[in-house]
Amino acid sequence: MAAVAEKKLIPTNTERRKLWRSNIPLWILFLPVLIYFIVFKYIPIGGIIIAFKDYNLREGIWNSPWAGFTYFEMLWSSPDFMRVFRNTLLISILGFVIGFPFPILLAILLNEIRRRWYKKVVQTLVYLPHFLSMVIVTGVIVTIFSSSGVMNGFLHAVMGTEEPFPFLYKIPSWLAIYFGSGIWQEAGFSAIIYLAALSSLSPSLYEAAAIDGAPKWRQVLHITLPGIRSTIIVMFILQVGKLIDVGFDKVYMLSNPAVSEVGDVISTFVYRVGLQGGQFSFTAAVGLFESVIGLVLVLTANTIARKFDQGLF
Repeated sequence: MAAVAEKKLIPTNTERRKLWRSNIPLWILFLPVLIYFIVFKYIPIGGIIIAFKDYNLREGIWNSPWAGFTYFEMLWSSPDFMRVFRNTLLISILGFVIGFPFPILLAILLNEIRRRWYKKVVQTLVYLPHFLSMVIVTGVIVTIFSSSGVMNGFLHAVMGTEEPFPFLYKIPSWLAIYFGSGIWQEAGFSAIIYLAALSSLSPSLYEAAAIDGAPKWRQVLHITLPGIRSTIIVMFILQVGKLIDVGFDKVYMLSNPAVSEVGDVISTFVYRVGLQGGQFSFTAAVGLFESVIGLVLVLTANTIARKFDQGLF
């Protein structure tokens, strides 16, 4: 009987063909995503070889002479790289520590809204900044915080200040604006995942806790957060993988010489030295180093999560 039951569990060739045909629409939908990753993610990986060659445009990738680990040695001995690496770690770690809890908090607050129309309006308003171009976002920031911007106009009208405050030219205020605008732009969209996880929690748990006299903060602490713990850990692992990747657009458009002490990061360094300076092999080594650090961070975070049976893979 056990052998017969096991045989029934193994699909026949006919069943496999039917399953394949039934999933053809899904494969068609997945095809553009697959092509995108192959063309723009996997094929460019071959360019890593530039980091080990003395690359020049005339001879091309394959005919350029080998340089071994020369550019990696230059990387570690370069004071400019160590400075931008420090800046990248500073901005990425601070951004992660400050920004990671906000989507969770926002999702919990949205989940507590009982009026459906009001909840939809708030969700739309907090999701919208994610879909704005980074050029628009930085334009809004400059309009608000420039010397002749809205904030200085407000300070002059309310407090009577004569001299405008250089928000974008002081390192503390520049960092506050950078992190705050990042939270404003991304927290709403990231909260979608946590809202989906919250929708799976049984309302009876909250009802039982309310009957026992538990206040809202205890319900959040003992029901909501443990209920979405696995989602938080998955998002944590994914965010750790991008910890060393600050991005280029925003930090480049907001940077100026007054804040270059902290605003010059790996992405702007690669643009300045690699594209403008023509040192392709050196910046390819920088990019490979950045990718390896990201991989190590992901594997480390996942290993720690597996200790608690919450690993991503």
